[in-house]
Amino acid sequence: MMSGGEKKMWFAPKTYGYGASLPIRWQGWALLACFVVAVTAWSIIARLYLTGGERTPTQVGGIILLLIPFVLIVRARTEGGWRWRNGDDQA
Repeated sequence: MMSGGEKKMWFAPKTYGYGASLPIRWQGWALLACFVVAVTAWSIIARLYLTGGERTPTQVGGIILLLIPFVLIVRARTEGGWRWRNGDDQA
């Protein structure tokens, strides 16, 4: 049983490198699915309603705006935090 201040982590840490691996709880999978749907929807909307030189920068800007909160949430919810790992870590 968890204490009141402890929060459940949604993502596993990477075994090698820096960052997070795949989700380990349904909330992580839901967050990932929502991110994919949001990026796909944004790309479709931008393609339908924007033309020429404004399309690409607007698409990239929108994706960056979606990516920032996604990365911050994943980082906050990764078991053991984000740090460099070389495969032989036990913690």
